[in-house]
Amino acid sequence: MISEISYLTSINKKTKRLKNMENIQISEYGTTDKEENVKKYTLTNKNGMTAEIINYGAIVTSLTAPDKNGNYEDVVLGFVEPQDYFNQNSYFYGAIIGRFANRIANAAFQLEGKNYHLTENNAPNHLHGGKEGFFNKVWIAEVLAETEIPTLQLTYESPDGEEGYPGTVIAKVFYSLTDDNELIISYEAVTDRATIINLTHHSYFNLSGRFTESITDHELQLEADQFIPIDTFSIPEGRFQDVEGSPFDFRISKLLGKDIDTENEQLKRANGYDHCFVLTGSGMRRTGTLYHPESGRKMEVFTDQPGIQVYTGNFLDGKHTTKTGGKNMVRTGICLETQHYPDAPNQINFPSVKLFPGEKYQTKTIYKFSVEEK
Repeated sequence: MISEISYLTSINKKTKRLKNMENIQISEYGTTDKEENVKKYTLTNKNGMTAEIINYGAIVTSLTAPDKNGNYEDVVLGFVEPQDYFNQNSYFYGAIIGRFANRIANAAFQLEGKNYHLTENNAPNHLHGGKEGFFNKVWIAEVLAETEIPTLQLTYESPDGEEGYPGTVIAKVFYSLTDDNELIISYEAVTDRATIINLTHHSYFNLSGRFTESITDHELQLEADQFIPIDTFSIPEGRFQDVEGSPFDFRISKLLGKDIDTENEQLKRANGYDHCFVLTGSGMRRTGTLYHPESGRKMEVFTDQPGIQVYTGNFLDGKHTTKTGGKNMVRTGICLETQHYPDAPNQINFPSVKLFPGEKYQTKTIYKFSVEEK
């Protein structure tokens, strides 16, 4: 005979499962050229905020947030047609990036005395995990039943030698949408052999909800006293530079358009901002805020990572129609990619990105949305 305690426990588990299923709806999304079926998972909180995620590339295809009038609108760029995600997604719209976010110089690194050569997909460098990175894979999706917050778990097993990386890596990403309008992204990874890892999320945010409009009217604030200068191939020069007195000073909130077109050599090299900022502090903390004065939408970024790559959509080329009509032109979205520093495997002064058997890679980032009228 089942005890009263175990009976109540089973009822609570069932209630959580039902609640989570109510808050995460599953639907068919499309079929890849490899005949892989892809599903869409729609997370909804009590306020009516939604996050739509597909198990291809663990991509966030839509994320709504309220404006000062209470209107919820999509605030992330993305494709209209599923096949555009399936055919390489050259912009990395909304995707999880791995095994290594950002660039690795000359598509090569040394680990434990061995040289490794990676796919060269950003000549002469390796970018965002290569041609067949995590953004271009079908992940195994599971709605977690035993969580307080409705959570979607996505798992991908990256085989030894994929894109040139050593070791078989099992990566997990957890998406949660809280009633405080927070999109929480948690990452885990383990390996059976020494390797490197650096995961991030690559949504392009436009808080206006109008994806043909420039993000230069957004204000950005960062908890960063330094940034990492790049060479002409967007590889770190191996040093940190103070933001004081430069266009890279976002310690006090300022318009993205204020300095973006100034005659600064670093900005000219990237056609705008595409630089990693050195975040102050350690552990989980607020690291920056993006704000759109017209709509009143505010997005705070919390992370435990040492850096954040700020990319102002400098190479969006207008080849695709946006979800709100019109074209995805240059600077119509901004990426705020929490991560370890670019080219870390080749930079002795940067924190280690090594992962060994028996260890677990764990990190978390939160994008929190609210409204503020100034």
